[in-house]
Amino acid sequence: MRIDVLSLFPDMFTPLKQSILGKAIDKGALDFHVTDFRDYTENKHNNVDDYPFGGGAGMLLMAQPIFDAMAAVDAQAGDKGHVVLLDPAGRKFDHHVAEELAQKEHLTFIAGHYEGYDERIRELVDDEISLGDYVLTGGELGAMVIIDATARFLPDVLGNQVSAEEDSFQDNLLEFPQYTRPADFRGRKVPEVLMSGNHAKIAEWRLKESLRRTWLRRPDLLNQRELSQQERDLLDDIKHEAEFE
Repeated sequence: MRIDVLSLFPDMFTPLKQSILGKAIDKGALDFHVTDFRDYTENKHNNVDDYPFGGGAGMLLMAQPIFDAMAAVDAQAGDKGHVVLLDPAGRKFDHHVAEELAQKEHLTFIAGHYEGYDERIRELVDDEISLGDYVLTGGELGAMVIIDATARFLPDVLGNQVSAEEDSFQDNLLEFPQYTRPADFRGRKVPEVLMSGNHAKIAEWRLKESLRRTWLRRPDLLNQRELSQQERDLLDDIKHEAEFE
């Protein structure tokens, strides 16, 4: 996958070149580019923003630098990709959106600043995404979150692809508790079933604990999942156990 970002602050994306994503970039699983769209301004002061027509607070990003920076991406990559605008009015980002974006061959993010965008910039856009019901000072942090979450679904990015498939929110269940050595840490013991070697019992325990954690912390997710008979029975057990705690 190729990922392009249009930003006024390219250095903010340096952390993405570290750790797991950095390794993915090094081995060619991810092709990552950041374009400073200030480089494409046509005015002598290199301004990228201006006052809104009709008055109002704040400044708006001008259309010209974004259009020309996007044309440069298109020329270099051969296409502009699936263009994502980071905007509080966009659809809310979640696990399923990350999976959807991971199917694209080329993503381009527009990370804005200031009060907002000249509306004509939206002509370039295929998708508008928000991290949630709050406002950040710029789109860079939002773009980094989306890139990180999306890249985990790409082949050869994680050392173990099963990790992405079993993570929290996959199939609308939170992840089950996990443990590593020692088996007894200062009196806090690992559940015996996990050391039993009985894979069927371990799988059932993990499913039950995923259901328990989801029911306690994010019950709304269960409404989005079609529960099997086994899951309904386990959930009944969990609710019954909770009555006696």
